[in-house]
Parts: sequence; C-alpha cells; structure tokens
Amino acid sequence: MKSIFLLLTFLTFFMNISSMGQNTISDKSEQLQKVLTKLVDNKKVFGASFCMKHKGEVWCSSAGSFENDEQYFIASTTKLFVTSIILKLVAEGKLSLEDSISKFLDEQTMKGLHVFKGTDYSDQITVKNLLAHTSGIPDYFQNKGESGKSLEYEIIKGNDQFWTFEQAIQRSKEMKPLFAPDAKGKAHYSDANFQLLGRIIENITGKSLSENCQELIFQPLNLTKTYLYTDISDNKPKTLYYKQNELVIPKAMTSFGADGGIVSTSQELLTFIEAFFNGILFPKEYLKDLQEWNRIFSPLKSGVGIHLFKLPWIFNPTGLIPELLGHSGLSGALAYYSPKEDLYIVGTVNQVAYPSTSFKVAIKLIQKVLVK
Repeated sequence: MKSIFLLLTFLTFFMNISSMGQNTISDKSEQLQKVLTKLVDNKKVFGASFCMKHKGEVWCSSAGSFENDEQYFIASTTKLFVTSIILKLVAEGKLSLEDSISKFLDEQTMKGLHVFKGTDYSDQITVKNLLAHTSGIPDYFQNKGESGKSLEYEIIKGNDQFWTFEQAIQRSKEMKPLFAPDAKGKAHYSDANFQLLGRIIENITGKSLSENCQELIFQPLNLTKTYLYTDISDNKPKTLYYKQNELVIPKAMTSFGADGGIVSTSQELLTFIEAFFNGILFPKEYLKDLQEWNRIFSPLKSGVGIHLFKLPWIFNPTGLIPELLGHSGLSGALAYYSPKEDLYIVGTVNQVAYPSTSFKVAIKLIQKVLVK
C-alpha cells in the first residue's frame, strides 16, 4: 500500500462540497449506483461491489463484472477478523495484550525473531505490539528479501507460490528489524505480525485458524459465504486483477491465512463490521483501547488491530468526510465505520495495482449520502 495513498489523489473530490443534509440512502440510490457504474472503466477497474449502512438504512450494489452478493478476496481486511478473535480470547482470560508472545510460541519460532543492532528483543514483543505493528518486525511480504525483490513483487508478476508459516517467519528473520519493540512513535506495517497472531490463536485454542473463524465469527453471525481460503481448486471468489490482467494466485491466497486469506461478500462484510464495532464479538469497551494511533501510510494510521482513515483539513475543509475506523486490503477491499455519522461502508474494486481506488469510491459514496 505504501505511497499509493498520496494525498493529492483525493483533492478533486472536495472542490464543490455543499452543506450536510438528512437525506436517506434510499433517496440517493440512483446517485450511488452512478458512482459505481462510472468507476468501471475496464482499464483500471473491471468490477466493484459496495454496501453502506447509514442510520439503520442499508444500500448494496455492484457494477461491471460483479454480481450482487458475489464472493471476493478481502485481503488484509482479514486482520479485523483476527483482531476480533484475539479480543475474544482476552475476554475469556486466555491471554492479555501485554503478554510476551514467547508465552504462546515455540522456541524455534522465537529464536532470532527480532535482533536489532546486536540486541535480541524477541522476548520483549507483546501481543499488542503485533496487533499495533509496533513490534519492528519486517514484513515478509512487502519488504525486499535477499534477492532484492519482495514476495509481493514476485506474486504480482505471476509467480504464484505456496509458503508456510515457518517460511514466512524465516523470511522475516532474514531481514533487518526496523526498530526496537515499542519505540516511541514508531510503527511499521508487517504481515508477519499477523502470521504470528494466527499461530498464537491456534496454539491457545488447539484449533486451526479456519475453525476459530467459523466457531467464533462466521457461525454466530450466520456468515454462510465467508470463509478462510484453503483450497487452490476453489474458484468461488472473484478473480483478482493486476492492472489489465487477471491475477490468478490460488497458491498465494491459501498461504496468507491470518494476514489476508478470508473470502467474503459485501453484504456479509457489512454484517461483520457492524458486529465488530457494537460489542457482538467481544466487549465493546475494548474499542477505546484499540485507538492508539501511529502513522503508517498517509492518510492512514495504525491502531491496535484497526486503522484510522482521516483526511487532513486541506483536503476536507468542511469536515464532511468523517474519520473512519476499520481496515483495508491490497486487493482493493475495505471495511470502515464512522462513529460520528453512524455510517458503515464496505466493498471492493478487486484491483491489486490501484488499491487506493477503493478509498476514492468510498469517499464519493459517503459524500453522496451526507450532502444535500
């Protein structure tokens, strides 16, 4: 994601904002559909699916190659599901966010996990550090390895491949940590953090991550089309795009697991994000403890297992676009909530090369709903 969130890309959306109104989503459904239809240019975006809920009213639609209620890869939006399970385990007294991860991981995993400037900080990493990306552990996926290329680069070039948890962590160990755990004001987005969280969940519960997702989230919320992708022959999810080419990477998608392997639909993702922020999956009072913000990629900030999307005043002078809490993924999927406006927005543009596009369309949809 990195520099794709350059603020200048958002400037054009805030030139002619009028005052806020009390219009319902149903009043704006035609305008909302036009946003999606115009988005699909068959060059950068071939299909899109979005859902919004505002003050209790729901709007869902799709455009281009997407049908309503079609399944797609939500990529790193998966991390919200993992955060939910971790908080559920906290509520059950099975772990604390301040626990050292060495309490839950084997010696081989911990050995050499974080050696920074000659000092081994591995045992000082906490569960909270992993959730908040304040561990300093490199990203096995987006950071460059010894070859000078990242695993992300190899995948988008069509070199689909499997990797195990052990291989992901070993790849991370071969890179230099960014900083010591809990270094003041420091955060570095790393998929390795969530690989480790996935293994912690499995070790605590004695069940696979997929089983935990089913028992703790999917079944209670009746999410029948949402699941962790584990079978390379499974062709139910919409094929991803990288620029104008289909990106067929089933091996990689089965390997992401806790850092990006869930498949869902916009309707079911909306159900999940609403449950996440309303105390259905874990105690609602935990939410305030997640809101400790550090910069990652502007205008995103990383909290503890969640992200904050907040446009600077210069690009949002009227304050129309509210702060959004949630997460997004490299696939162009996102799931966010505005406490101020009682608004939820989820969806995907299904495009790996231009993931910021999902934020652009989300802003346009929110603008249509909140402006007279």
